Amino acid sequence: MAKYEGGCACGAVRYETEADPIMSGHCQCRKCQQLSGTGHASFAAFPAAAVKTTGKLKYWDYTADSGNTASRGHCPTCGSMVMGKTSGMKEMVAIQLASLDDPSKAKPMMVFYNAKAQAWDTLDAGLKRFPGMPPM
Repeated sequence: MAKYEGGCACGAVRYETEADPIMSGHCQCRKCQQLSGTGHASFAAFPAAAVKTTGKLKYWDYTADSGNTASRGHCPTCGSMVMGKTSGMKEMVAIQLASLDDPSKAKPMMVFYNAKAQAWDTLDAGLKRFPGMPPM
């Protein structure tokens, strides 16, 4: 059994990795709000080379607030957003925390794009906040 594994809601897409997350957090940018249907998206970033995926993801690209091209991978069958990547950090892949078989394994460490937060989207007050992307 891999250290971290998960997939989409219907099971057509699965992933696994033995790597630990490089970082994890909640993103409150407007695009994450729209894509998640709530006030933020929660994910953990892993080394891309360490994540093995089975099944096919359909990627949708857009220009992120950073100016980089962001790509969101969805299951073409059930529509679940499973992972994302960005041209600014090609060595990482962001896995949606709720897509983990055990979402409690990776806890968010920070909140970014907090300047775009909705007043009703209250998150753990103890998490470090950044108005945009955190320094990497």
